Amino acid sequence: MTSKIGSKHIAQHRGKKERQEIKRTNVAREAIRQAEARAKYRNQPKGMRARDEAQAVAA
Repeated sequence: MTSKIGSKHIAQHRGKKERQEIKRTNVAREAIRQAEARAKYRNQPKGMRARDEAQAVAA
């Protein structure tokens, strides 16, 4: 839970532009996390990763 100023939560004191900026940064941060996860766990046939790494080393 957010901390309070008197009887109001801090979030209630934020302006509309500040809330929009926070939301935009959160969406962007989550998109980056999802892209990294997709790259890490994308479907590959067995043995393809080892072959790709071998080609990268040989090049």
